[in-house]
Amino acid sequence: MFELMGLPRMAGRIFGWLLISQPSHQSSGELAEVLQASKGSISSMTRLLIQIGLIERLPLPGDRRDFFQIKPHAWSQLHEQQLARITAFRKLSERGLDLVKTQSPQSQQRLREMHDYHAFWEKELPQVNQRWIEHQKERVRE
Repeated sequence: MFELMGLPRMAGRIFGWLLISQPSHQSSGELAEVLQASKGSISSMTRLLIQIGLIERLPLPGDRRDFFQIKPHAWSQLHEQQLARITAFRKLSERGLDLVKTQSPQSQQRLREMHDYHAFWEKELPQVNQRWIEHQKERVRE
C-alpha cells in the first residue's frame, strides 16, 4: 500500500509492524531485527513516518534507546494534511484562472476542473471528518 502511495516499502513494513506489535512501542533495534533491515534503513524510514505524522518517538524513562509507536489520532492528522494540500491546489488553480481570465473558456477548462474539484473536497472533507469524530464518540459510549 505504501508503494502505491509513492512511499518506500520499508516505511510500510515499519508501520505495519507497529500496528500489530506487542508492546505497541518498539525500539530501532527491535524493528531492525524483526523486519530484517539495516539500522540505517530503520532510522531513515522512522524519520519519514514521523514527518508524515503516522508515528512518534517515545522516550522511556531510564532507557536511552529510541522507541517508536503509532501516533494517537494519526489518521486525523493525515486528514488535516490532505485538507491543507487540497486548499493549496485550490488556491493555485485560482491564481491560474486569474492569469488566463481573458482567454477562451476552452483554455480555462482544465484549470476550472482542477479548481472545482479541490473546492468541492475542501468543503466536503471537514464535514466527513466531523461525522467520523461523531462515529468514534458513539463507539466509545457503546
